[in-house]
Amino acid sequence: MDLPYDTRPDPEEYLQAVLEWHFHPNTGSPYWLERAKSLDFDPRRDVRTFDDLRLFPNVANEMRKVPAQALIPRGYGPTPEIVGVYESGGTTGAPKRVVCPRDWLDRLIAWSNANLNEHGFPRGVDWLGLVPSGPHIVGEIFRRSAATHGRHGFQVDLDPRWVKKLIAAGKKDEADSYAEHVIDQAEFVLRTQDVGVLTITPALLERLVRRDELVALVNEKVRAIRWGGTQLDPDTHHLYRTEIFPGLVLYGHYGSTMILGIAGQRVPAGEEDTCVFDTFSPYVTFSVVDPRNRRLVPYGERGQVVMNHLSKALFLPNNLERDLATRVEPLPGCIGDAVADIAPVSHFENEAVVEGVY
Repeated sequence: MDLPYDTRPDPEEYLQAVLEWHFHPNTGSPYWLERAKSLDFDPRRDVRTFDDLRLFPNVANEMRKVPAQALIPRGYGPTPEIVGVYESGGTTGAPKRVVCPRDWLDRLIAWSNANLNEHGFPRGVDWLGLVPSGPHIVGEIFRRSAATHGRHGFQVDLDPRWVKKLIAAGKKDEADSYAEHVIDQAEFVLRTQDVGVLTITPALLERLVRRDELVALVNEKVRAIRWGGTQLDPDTHHLYRTEIFPGLVLYGHYGSTMILGIAGQRVPAGEEDTCVFDTFSPYVTFSVVDPRNRRLVPYGERGQVVMNHLSKALFLPNNLERDLATRVEPLPGCIGDAVADIAPVSHFENEAVVEGVY
């Protein structure tokens, strides 16, 4: 489990090492050691392949109430180096929480930086982030990326929960005012700092491009845009790539707090505008299923995304996410599915899904 980020272990051997770590009394977390008592199988004996992860119940909702300390594997010792406790966006109720040890974040950022290099992102430039801050891991990923791949990171406060609350209450004008306030703050930074990379959500990027002077400023200063969060359809991607920001690199990511990270956009084979996202396999894997029976849909068909996180830091399998996607064949040597055409379901866990600014 401590191999270099760019080394791909044998999938089954890796899976057995993860299960041994998380379900051994000396190394597992208090949460999983207790939860295992209610399972009708033995994870260390009966789970042999990635397909067997379907045996586990989806415990993501339990992360709303579990004490954070109970999620830390005992194998980290009495004084583990924890970067933070991160929360989901609270779209479907009270937020879920996961704990992030430093070794996992370092590994994720090394992998992510390699993706940025592959897409031609400039090194050593200043970054500006319009992404959720506070308890959301995407803010930490931004800060760490800016510090390791770039130089300085400038960040605008963004509370996506407040925007969702306003929209759900029918207060669209207030939500619009808040979003415009965020763009105003970004303009202050763009006009005074040498920003080379802009990290932004598609919803906020759409607002930015309504201001001609800001579009000109971005084209003058920024060399690459990293987007993520809400969906970006192929037509809009094509418009940004060919007409609005023709000289800039566009790179997207798709993630979830429940996987402690992101999937990265695949380098397109040509002038493609359908964004395909690949996971950090085998640590994070996706499958695209028919939500009625949890069976895989054929490649090229749409279904709901199931996510697994299997690392030394966290074991969270079989989590049905609130997103629909097209199932795509993975890259050679990768486990699970790649995904494209991400879009939220209209309702999830009996709640209407509100996207807002993220």
